Amino acid sequence: MKAPHLSLKDVHAYYGESHILHGMSFDVHEGECVALLGRNGAGRTTTLRAILGLVDKRRGSIKIGQTETIGLPTHRIARLGVGFCPEERAIYSSLSCEENLLLPPQVGPGGMSLEEIYQLFPNLAERRHSRGTSLSGGEQQMLALARILRTGARLLLLDEISEGLAPVIVDRLAEVIVQLRGRGYTILLVEQNFNFAADLVDRMYLIEHGEVIRHIAGSELQTRYEEIEKLLGI
Repeated sequence: MKAPHLSLKDVHAYYGESHILHGMSFDVHEGECVALLGRNGAGRTTTLRAILGLVDKRRGSIKIGQTETIGLPTHRIARLGVGFCPEERAIYSSLSCEENLLLPPQVGPGGMSLEEIYQLFPNLAERRHSRGTSLSGGEQQMLALARILRTGARLLLLDEISEGLAPVIVDRLAEVIVQLRGRGYTILLVEQNFNFAADLVDRMYLIEHGEVIRHIAGSELQTRYEEIEKLLGI
């Protein structure tokens, strides 16, 4: 088997004196979609931020491809082809939808053109001249995801992209993730919505107190639902 696209080994992360991750370890291979599930405060979002170096301190090993990134600054990590879609979306309110799409720098070759983006997200084509923050919550989430696809990133870190959205938008985002997997993107999802993630992922890692407590293959999800439900407190 090829080396993982993303590999975390015994990762510890801190915000100030607060020790959030306690030995996080897992792998994601190229073209996979993997989910991190857990209760609020378990360390899922901090894991994504630690991968990008957006925490106060981190130690252990985080490799992207063959490159050890634990000592690299965030801008150099991003240029290894990493795209981050944060929960808060970070849409620029003074810019139009299309201007938001044109803003990000390239971090790798092969970023999607505007035409490709608009084929993937027809809603954004219709709202291309609207101010970013005048879009609906679902359209803003589409824009946040579309923006990182423009950069050429091939490793996508997606934080709670289904949260608070109408079912029809959640279904559309699921369709987009399936298409991205078909194009060979590697996707790491942080999700609270088990049902959204279950139909998309190769496997799940259940997180508690800043470390992995269960590794569940996609083929096992239905037979282990009660275990997952209990662990997540659904």
